Amino acid sequence: MKVKSVRDLKNLKGRRVLLRADFNVGLAGGRVRDDFRITAGLPTIRHLISRKAKVIIMTHVGKPAGVEAKFSTRPIARDLEKKLGIKVAHAADCVGFKAEEAVAKLEPGNVLMLENLRFHPEEKANDRRFASRLARLADVYVNDAFAVCHRVHASVEAIRKYLPRVAGLLLESEIKNLDRIIAPKRPLVVIVGGAKISTKLPLLIRLSKKADKVLIGGGTANNFLFALGQEIGKSLADKKDYVLAGQAAEYYEKTGDLLNVLPVDFITSKTKTGNGQAAMKTLAQIERDDYIFDVGPKTLKIFSGIIKKANTIVWNGPLGMFENEKFKHGTFALARLVAGRASGRAFGLVGGGETIEAFRAAGIADYVDWISTGGGAMLAYLGGEKMPGLKGIIK
Repeated sequence: MKVKSVRDLKNLKGRRVLLRADFNVGLAGGRVRDDFRITAGLPTIRHLISRKAKVIIMTHVGKPAGVEAKFSTRPIARDLEKKLGIKVAHAADCVGFKAEEAVAKLEPGNVLMLENLRFHPEEKANDRRFASRLARLADVYVNDAFAVCHRVHASVEAIRKYLPRVAGLLLESEIKNLDRIIAPKRPLVVIVGGAKISTKLPLLIRLSKKADKVLIGGGTANNFLFALGQEIGKSLADKKDYVLAGQAAEYYEKTGDLLNVLPVDFITSKTKTGNGQAAMKTLAQIERDDYIFDVGPKTLKIFSGIIKKANTIVWNGPLGMFENEKFKHGTFALARLVAGRASGRAFGLVGGGETIEAFRAAGIADYVDWISTGGGAMLAYLGGEKMPGLKGIIK
């Protein structure tokens, strides 16, 4: 797939570059709590700085209800200063006089961080006038925010009408690596966990045509088991969404047991929080008052045997409540196996906030080939859904 890249831009010296980044990071006490996405975006910023562009960064943070100081991008600007080793200016707004005044003061090779896009409701409304006000700040638009490319937002979709556009280095790498899943070296093994089966079904349906095995765990497995008429107790599942349950059952009926592998045993608790005694149970032993929090050893053995034969592996969503010491073993054990397999023998790609968190907690994030910065965007891209942010950037 051909990508219009920031590498293709010539004579950037003195040109105003509006960079749409995804620095939607956790903030606490006026400081950046998790800098994973900021670090991932540094190569594009450094590329632009080295070519003496005037770099104007815009991003959203959280879900503010209007202007809320706790969602300000100012701490991100300070974090960028430390990482880049240069002064990063901060504008008190992302459009209007304050933003335009800050841009006017920029020198070639300097960086400006705009205030949170979502302080304006027009951002999520994909308002064209708001997009044109953003575009007024720059000469060219660089999209490096893969994680929001499936969103129909002003800084992603409407802005395309007002500025020439290219992909940043991170976005370019995302597409390159995700395309290795779409055209995989087989056997392709897909691991799907987490809670939201509604976001996972399009991926499962599309990749079922390419995958050799689909390993299903976490809340996603609970949904499938429920849809197939199995007892899952009080475990996390969309039990009231009968349409979704029907779609899950239909998918499973069409693709069958030869492709899909569901857990056969579990680590359970009688309490919603997982406190108290944990018990290992087979599927047939699950009772109405049980909560499923992890996969069991028999399931891990089955999953491990399949992964050891894979040449391409994609994983989205943990296998259980890994944040709890008692229920982390399934996710961590499989993560270590995937990391080991991905170290040269197979191509391993991991995506989704919780999955990344699990790999980092297990200390093995550096051992997979690619960690995608987009959870929902990764699912949308691999699931063949529309990606407004990529229009005009990729062919």
